Amino acid sequence: IDSTRFFSRTIAALKQKPKLLISASAIGYYGNRPSDQSVTENDSNGNDFLARLCHDWEKETVPAQEAGIRVVHLRTGVVLAKNGGAIAKMLPIFQLGLGGVLGNGRQMMSWVALGEIPYIIEHIVRTTQLTGPINIVSPKPVSNQEFTKVLGDVIRRPTILPVPSFGIELLFGEMGRTLLLEGLGVVPQKLLQSGYKFRYDDLKLALTSVLKP
Repeated sequence: IDSTRFFSRTIAALKQKPKLLISASAIGYYGNRPSDQSVTENDSNGNDFLARLCHDWEKETVPAQEAGIRVVHLRTGVVLAKNGGAIAKMLPIFQLGLGGVLGNGRQMMSWVALGEIPYIIEHIVRTTQLTGPINIVSPKPVSNQEFTKVLGDVIRRPTILPVPSFGIELLFGEMGRTLLLEGLGVVPQKLLQSGYKFRYDDLKLALTSVLKP
């Protein structure tokens, strides 16, 4: 929050201002929602810690907006990457054949392949009508149960043993609890409406690409 406030105010005061500020955020902005609810950029923020953090973080870009700079907030979902994020922590357990559904498995997972994100950012830079929050997720969120099955198929390991809730909180902390246990079915409405075509909209394709040697 402090660094975004400083940066936003600094560029707002420049004589030659940048045309675009892209600020990080997360789908945690929306808080916990029912698993059957589709969430878009039009939905309000939640009330938990992560939701309040994202709300306050995004708010610090107002000086840049008021100075006429186009501002975009990247509300990113669970990023699929081999060497970082959720997959990096889950993969060793799954490779041992000890992986399984997280919690009850019914919660939705809104994911995006790491390789998709540079193309999305390029699209945002080129598409000047895109402003404000943009959900950086695949258009096909899945239940954790489905995610677990596909991951097991891709790495050819059984996914029989469920991972208890306390194990997720131990591994991932509050971010993990919010994104992996509570879950959100988030839709990238603004990207789709602006004509963006996803390269990795299929989970199996995305995981295969991420986990290839």
